[in-house]
Amino acid sequence: MIKAPTQDMEVQHPPADGISEIQFSPQADFLAASSWDNNVRIYEIQSNGGSIAKAMYSHGAPALCCAWSKDGTKLASGGADKVGKLFDISTGQSTQVAQHDAPIREIRWVDGPNPILATGSWDKTIKYWDTRQPTPISTVTLPERLYTMDSVFPLLVAGTADRHVIVYNLNNPSTPFKTMTSPLKWQTRTISCFGDGTGYGIGSIEGRVAIQYVEDKDASKNFSFKCHREGGQTMRDKADVYAVNAINWHPIHGTFSTAGADGGFNFWDKDSRQKLKSFPKVGCPISSTCFNRNGSIFAYAISYDWSKGHGGVDQQSQNKIMLHPVIDEEAKPRKRT
Repeated sequence: MIKAPTQDMEVQHPPADGISEIQFSPQADFLAASSWDNNVRIYEIQSNGGSIAKAMYSHGAPALCCAWSKDGTKLASGGADKVGKLFDISTGQSTQVAQHDAPIREIRWVDGPNPILATGSWDKTIKYWDTRQPTPISTVTLPERLYTMDSVFPLLVAGTADRHVIVYNLNNPSTPFKTMTSPLKWQTRTISCFGDGTGYGIGSIEGRVAIQYVEDKDASKNFSFKCHREGGQTMRDKADVYAVNAINWHPIHGTFSTAGADGGFNFWDKDSRQKLKSFPKVGCPISSTCFNRNGSIFAYAISYDWSKGHGGVDQQSQNKIMLHPVIDEEAKPRKRT
């Protein structure tokens, strides 16, 4: 029997430049990573924490996002080349399946009766694609450039510049179900839908997260909290504030993680509104995170996150993907008293 690791393990042969997104397959322990080196990589994660580079394909410019199909047979990705690509695991071939007028910032599968690909772009649109057809099924105009997007059927939530948040019911995907201004005062960085599709978490550049339910009847459950900050314990002290770069939901327990530009990640329980565990900071920003399909592995990418713009790029910046073995005590919700 292979012994599971007890400490965080490093993925071998990581991307050579900034890591924009990492995503686990919903069917197996295959980890995808899109990168500013124009490539999308797939790793097989072994039960002992080891990793094997399995495949790689390229975009014509930095790859900004990636997403697995529900059956785990295909990986979609989008990039600064304004193109969406589809990689077939069985054939090892990638094909172009989407096109925008500006970089594709987010890509997500919409799992209805027929799987559809949704692409969100800085050209201020979301496009829905049947990957067998060269033209989009539908194009939705956004109020501003898309920064983040997530979907759990029938919910899709988009966050744009100027703090717009647009909620779609995918049974009627071309018409917004709800349009609002972010409850957070600063620029939106990330959005992640609850596993049951009833709401979402949203994080900003100001070290703050809001938990939002979609239906008005659940509005009393909405709340926001500060995280990824240092100092500021007294009125005179100014806190060092860091961007919240990633929010992910545990697939079994329904608890969630946050990770930020401070190089830290935490696990939280939204129902009891408390922190479950803080983990040691890694010294560089964490740009993207994800749980595997059963929540036993939490992957996090250590990489420059552009939170300080072009001037913040350090030639010595690390690019690593780490695997944290999750134990139940870290991620289980707290019992309510």
